[in-house]
Amino acid sequence: MLSAFARACTACALLFVIPSVNAQSPGESVNPEGELTLARGIDAALRSNPDLLASAYELSAAQARIVQAGLRPNPGLGLELENFAGTGATKRIDSLETTLSLSQVVELGGKRGLRRAAAEADLDVVGVEQRARELDVLSEVTGRFIDVVAAQERVRFAIQATALAQKTLDAIGARVEAGRSPEAERSRARIALTRALLEQRQAESELRAARYALSATWGSPEPAFTSARAELFDLRAVESFQALMDKLEQSPDFTRFASESRLREAELRLARVQARPNLTFSVGVRRFEVNSDTALVAGFSMPLPVYDRNQGTIREAQVRLNQTDALRNAARVRARASLLALYQEMNTDRARVDTLRNEAMPQAQLALDQTRSGYDRGRFSFLELITVQEELLALQAAAIDAAADYHRVLAEIERLTSAALTRPISTP
Repeated sequence: MLSAFARACTACALLFVIPSVNAQSPGESVNPEGELTLARGIDAALRSNPDLLASAYELSAAQARIVQAGLRPNPGLGLELENFAGTGATKRIDSLETTLSLSQVVELGGKRGLRRAAAEADLDVVGVEQRARELDVLSEVTGRFIDVVAAQERVRFAIQATALAQKTLDAIGARVEAGRSPEAERSRARIALTRALLEQRQAESELRAARYALSATWGSPEPAFTSARAELFDLRAVESFQALMDKLEQSPDFTRFASESRLREAELRLARVQARPNLTFSVGVRRFEVNSDTALVAGFSMPLPVYDRNQGTIREAQVRLNQTDALRNAARVRARASLLALYQEMNTDRARVDTLRNEAMPQAQLALDQTRSGYDRGRFSFLELITVQEELLALQAAAIDAAADYHRVLAEIERLTSAALTRPISTP
């Protein structure tokens, strides 16, 4: 069963999406159709992601372990035959003594309660790990959604590049027909158009692959959505680095260590109490074949803790407890280093997008307009025109890549901190 924690995280995962469509209703198909938003994609993945569905069995298994841990030892039924098939008076069954007894192990030290406490602590660990897997799925869906959005932008950009190459070829053709340009320039323009068409097909192929990869996160072999809707270049400001650092401790990656510490402590208490031996009481009825008399028998037994005092298990439980603290400290160091690197990378990607879109691309567009105008007047060669045109196209492609990188890094930070960093864009 999916946790409320993961459903809450659905609303906070990579909020550069325009949330115009609500999460799927129970009656809606698991394979979303029409225009896809990230919220719908995440909801579909939480409902039917194959890995999540498989890992949900771990919760059922942990709950079954709690039931088993709370059970009492079974009583025992015994039958003893004495003084038969011997010699003399015991040659046959004339002296046979038959004892039917019932025995019960009595656990001392509250072992059953401690076993149950350890199983419940194990369930807490499994629950936290399940939430971590849910966050992994959210991060995976977000990353693949970004890939689809970026691929759509590349296809749109490739179509524009093809149209620009076709426009250039038409202009060159008119100049060649008028005798103002050599035939070689038209051949070069055709080559440029062919290359643009190849790049457009490549972009369309990458978009198809990205769509299939996204639909696989909710277990669908065939995508049913038509397009993914998001504002790729809407780069909202995020929280400060210190605020993100403060949120690290609240992520399932760290709360898991807290739950595991409780589990190890419960295991240590159980190991210590298991050093105390259990008692076995028995009561029964004995029948004497020689005179058909009967009598009650009773007794008890307990192991002597001479060699096995459970000292090895106690030592192991103590070591596991200490190891959990060491692992938590090591994870904290790695997480903080990763967060710092991601935060710096995110700021770098944001600066790249701003520089490309606000400075480099307007200048390249102006240079292209001026070069095209000068080419029409014979001031620039065709090679100069193509060079400036390719520079503009390269800047546009770089801006798409930088924006996609920004959102991917942002998704990784959100996964690391398990918190939303941006506010949603309100629907118009």
